[in-house]
Amino acid sequence: MITFMELRHIILGAQVIGILCVLVASGLLEGCSTNPATGKQQFAALMGPEQEKSVGVREHEKIVAQFGLYEDPALLSYVRRVGQRVTRDTERPDIVYQFYIIDSPIVNAFALPGGYIYISRGLLALANSEAELAAVLAHEAGHITGRHAAERYSHGVLTSLGAAVISAAVDHPDVGQALNLGSNLYLSSYSRGQEHEADSLGLRYMSRAGYDPQAMSRFLNTLEHDEVFRSHRQNGAQARVQRIPGYFSTHPATSERVAATSREGEQYPAGDDGRAAYLAAIEGLIYGDSATQGFVRGSSFYHPELGFGFDLPQDFEISNGETAVTARAPDGSALVFDMAQGPAGSSATDYLARVWMRDQPVKGLESITINGLAAAAAYFDGRVNDAPMTIRLIAIDWGQGRFARFQLAIPRHISNTRLDAIKIATYSFRRLSVSEISRVQPLRITMIVASAGDTVSSLAGRQAPGAGGEALFRLLNGLNKNAPVIAGQKYKVVR
Repeated sequence: MITFMELRHIILGAQVIGILCVLVASGLLEGCSTNPATGKQQFAALMGPEQEKSVGVREHEKIVAQFGLYEDPALLSYVRRVGQRVTRDTERPDIVYQFYIIDSPIVNAFALPGGYIYISRGLLALANSEAELAAVLAHEAGHITGRHAAERYSHGVLTSLGAAVISAAVDHPDVGQALNLGSNLYLSSYSRGQEHEADSLGLRYMSRAGYDPQAMSRFLNTLEHDEVFRSHRQNGAQARVQRIPGYFSTHPATSERVAATSREGEQYPAGDDGRAAYLAAIEGLIYGDSATQGFVRGSSFYHPELGFGFDLPQDFEISNGETAVTARAPDGSALVFDMAQGPAGSSATDYLARVWMRDQPVKGLESITINGLAAAAAYFDGRVNDAPMTIRLIAIDWGQGRFARFQLAIPRHISNTRLDAIKIATYSFRRLSVSEISRVQPLRITMIVASAGDTVSSLAGRQAPGAGGEALFRLLNGLNKNAPVIAGQKYKVVR
């Protein structure tokens, strides 16, 4: 019997020439070409310039809808000025570069065909100079100039077409779905060769723009420290599920990359650093989750934009994901909170029994009221990680067919006192008052000036409780393990 992978190779081998011919004839792909940035001859299953622009426009709309843009006109204007400075003299005069800030705490940057470059506010919080920002934007411009983004997208088109052929051959639509790369190609990983080329091109553009080329290796070093910091903070806790992967998952790092960019940067003259201008530009930048995403404060979760909040026992470790809030306690108790759309006019009990559970058997279905909101509760017996649990469900009518939902996994062995505490926590769900919304705000990057006698510990102590302490302070300010603070210098804190 022919295996699926063998069938895949047979079909792709027979069809790839035909697929390429169709795409070239339609104007979607080009054939052999010379890379304008490197001068190398290549077979480029690539889009032409007009197709790059068309794909960029289409994918940009998806990015805005999926991720959201950070609304700070002054900061965006600053980022664009830096971006235009480093892209003023590239090998692609046909490209009009456009720069955007993604409203995400995840540290990353990426590019689309056609000149679209995105940088997250999480990455902006880590940088410490205009030259470091320029390094990131110049690197992404290098991916566009080197046609890496176009190549990745075009290869994705071929893979999608190949998947469609295989799907038809085996008469199974799931095959096509499994192989289809979809619209997330801009977040897939570059090859090491592409990363090296983008680094080299980025250094070239930085130097042409008058920036310090050593800023690239310095910021790569900071990004490595960020990876370590994040992994330590997630150790023993459930990692947060994000829609945007971290920097090194899309820009693969090698052990020699920091050193390589430092060595290569030495061939260029020293340039501007722009630390003061950069720190002034990011003053007030939201750090972590924003009001549009909701955020955790101590043992409470607040969503100022939607106007609700709830509290949990202090031993619950809360994680704010993109679509749900999860929390776990040492005794095995767990909670999942989300919002869902139900049929218009449906009551909370009808929604829980007939929509959420889809007529699956539940026990103790009852109508309740939680802080003036109509709600319903029920439970069933289940198992989590092979441990017997009582699964308690609560649906709260938020209005206009939307329901706030709690799923509680409660171990059978806990005391009645503990059980009551967990139940009471779900009953804390409430609409936030105007004064509460104004009082509960996202964390932001703030600048402070070190005085004589200040230390890393004393300045880190001026951050919001639980923000990250000395480790976060060193990370945000690019300070290595034993580096001291300098009196009279500005430093970033989170509060």
